[in-house]
Amino acid sequence: MNKFKIITTTLVLSLVLFSCKSSDNSTADMLRGTVKVDGSSTVFPVTEAVAEEFGKIHPKVRVTVGISGTGGGFKKFCIGEIDINDASRHIKPKEVKKAKENNVKYIELPVAYDGLSIVINKNNDFIDYLTVDELNAIWKAGSTMKMWSDVRSDWPNRRIKLYGPGTDSGTFDYFKEAIIGKKNNIRSDFTKSEDDNVLVTGVSGDKYSLGFFGYAYYAENKDKINVVPIDGGNGPVVPSGKTINDGSYTPLSRPIFIYVNPESAKRPEVDEFVKFYLENGDELANEVGYVGMPNKVTKKVIERYTKRLTGSWF
Repeated sequence: MNKFKIITTTLVLSLVLFSCKSSDNSTADMLRGTVKVDGSSTVFPVTEAVAEEFGKIHPKVRVTVGISGTGGGFKKFCIGEIDINDASRHIKPKEVKKAKENNVKYIELPVAYDGLSIVINKNNDFIDYLTVDELNAIWKAGSTMKMWSDVRSDWPNRRIKLYGPGTDSGTFDYFKEAIIGKKNNIRSDFTKSEDDNVLVTGVSGDKYSLGFFGYAYYAENKDKINVVPIDGGNGPVVPSGKTINDGSYTPLSRPIFIYVNPESAKRPEVDEFVKFYLENGDELANEVGYVGMPNKVTKKVIERYTKRLTGSWF
């Protein structure tokens, strides 16, 4: 079973020794409680991996991880309903306002880098790369690009079938800002889902489809779909650990975050989970297909959490 299909992870695993860097095993049997996480499907694979390993050390702590989208998670986070929100974008001003109205503060913590990936069907034999301008022309509201031949005249006269995250998704917001423009809109006639596995299924089932989502879902499904090199002005670039990390995969490289409620962090089970996440997240992010933060950044992130510095900073 594809591990990303799991919507909620409940961890009641037996205690085993784990070689990662966090958590004092001497207190493992004493720690218990529940940590509630929700939000981005893009960040989910990292958080799920962290939760699984954390559960091996603290089997009496229940960590639930939902995927209602970055925006959906913030709706819960800003009213104090969850402890941590997974986010594939920065918190929006209207969400900051909502949190303030409910006396909810937040600690913004970047945990990895992602390269938003443009994907096509395995049997697509005509797309060699796409430019940012072509992506804009295809996806913008009012687009006249109905057929692939509208994009390039020598491409097939077949209808473009589009797949992408829903409007509650931080990936949707990031794609819109990077490709369409902050003040412009995306066309509405595409198949939407907050579950990236639904998008993978759609793209893999239609030769003339085009979709986008986080790099980890492409990496997990390389046998089903292909990724499209993107020309951001300096020639086509394929997303990879190297190109995401060095910034050459532009403009679709981005940091991904967790947002922690500092009141929740006063509870030992939440505090230990966050510390474990920050100390081991880089390695686990790499394992699931993302790019871990450089050590110097990770140290600053840990310092920020240790000092409980609230608000945005990255």
